[in-house]
Amino acid sequence: MNDFTDHQKHTDSSIAIPQEAFDWYDEYAHGDIDRRTFLARLGTLAIVGLSASTIAAALIPDYALAEQVSFNDPDIRAEYTTFSTPKGHGEGRGYLVVPQGNEKPMPTVLVVHENRGLNPYIEDVARRLGKQGFIAFAPDALHPLGGYPGNDDEGRAMQRSLDRAKIEQDFLAAANFLKQHTKGNGKLGVVGFCFGGYISNMLAAAAPEIIDAAVPFYGTPASADLIPNVRGPLLIQFAEKDDRVNASWPDYEAALKANKAPYQAYVYPDTNHGFHNDSTSRYDKEAAELAWSRTLAFFTKHLV
Repeated sequence: MNDFTDHQKHTDSSIAIPQEAFDWYDEYAHGDIDRRTFLARLGTLAIVGLSASTIAAALIPDYALAEQVSFNDPDIRAEYTTFSTPKGHGEGRGYLVVPQGNEKPMPTVLVVHENRGLNPYIEDVARRLGKQGFIAFAPDALHPLGGYPGNDDEGRAMQRSLDRAKIEQDFLAAANFLKQHTKGNGKLGVVGFCFGGYISNMLAAAAPEIIDAAVPFYGTPASADLIPNVRGPLLIQFAEKDDRVNASWPDYEAALKANKAPYQAYVYPDTNHGFHNDSTSRYDKEAAELAWSRTLAFFTKHLV
């Protein structure tokens, strides 16, 4: 069990989206095909009464559905704050959530967004962690360009335009910033989704002395030269139908075993990449809640 508000899958139950559409959306979301190609492929599906635009609308996030913890919840204080990132873009900015009413040192968790900036879903994930007693910080990789623009298409294009190495340095700086929070207990976890899953793996490898626990959701491993540095512990979450990411797991698992790094890995049956994101039709309520309950238990074990 966990503390999620009962949150129903928002997709119209009358819309049975074929797996091909989910796969094409994954390609589109990761920049492998453009929007025109994505819509053209959807147009080839023989689904009675459903147009390509109808299916696309069901796949594209609706962030109004993602709020499970209110910005105004009295148990947390949420605000935006900046931090220094001299090896990255100079200055970073993120969404900081601090639990209220607790004077004891608290565990800290870095929350890393997907490949399109700090959207409302990721901010809500940070609030969910705050509600559970963790100081959570969600940086926005798009801060050098003015921040998340309010829509995913533009956000993806903006993030692709930035220097990947500098983005990684920004998240390393954010980890250092959060680790030193005056109300923190000195323990730092990281959880990330998609691109954020990669960053979670990268941080576990590039800064094992900083990261005390990492939870990558459907993320690829760090570069081969960094993987030998991973110490763990890691909780690694996979979607069964996520062939692109899952193909990297056998080699990564072998490296973790060679490192003797403690890890747990779970594959959630019949799920797609992005199954935790409750703003899209890829959301799987049962799998998302189970994965999140495991995440909270893992962080409690290693950070509290």
